[in-house]
Amino acid sequence: MKFLEKLIERSSRKVAQNTSRRHVLTQISKVMIGVAAVPLLPVARASEGPTHGYPGVGNQTSGLDGDPGDPTSCDYWRYCAIDGFLCSCCGGSATSCPPGTEMSPITWIGTCLNPADGKNYIISYNDCCGKTSCGRCLCNRNENDKPMYRPQANNDINWCLGTSSSVYTCSTGVLLGVAVDE
Repeated sequence: MKFLEKLIERSSRKVAQNTSRRHVLTQISKVMIGVAAVPLLPVARASEGPTHGYPGVGNQTSGLDGDPGDPTSCDYWRYCAIDGFLCSCCGGSATSCPPGTEMSPITWIGTCLNPADGKNYIISYNDCCGKTSCGRCLCNRNENDKPMYRPQANNDINWCLGTSSSVYTCSTGVLLGVAVDE
């Protein structure tokens, strides 16, 4: 213990001899100003964001009657078989691609239950292609996903092969119509 006490005493005396009180006060004030400025940074404000959905992306609606939910949330009813980044968080919407991208004509199909009316709807999942992935609102729901040997209902394939660029950007969920019960 005596060794530790002597070591601490020697090092504190050395610091006191080599630094001035003004220097210490300057350093403390710099730290205090830096800590006070943290809430002003855009990163701090973006992390507060909405209570649900993706941080920094506001709530949206599809604008259609009987279409409940937020298209920027992975829990949106149309996204029951989606796999990828949501175009509604990338500058597009649930049914349209962001500017500068094009919608792939090749799609996979899913059937989702609309909680508002209790009906099943056929949803066409189209990939938007042409820019790099936006990296926002990743959603991977595999409720009706089929194996690779049923490609029309598989969401793990890059569907950008029918466009001028095979670079994947995001995915949409286009409503095609009411599913017929057999």
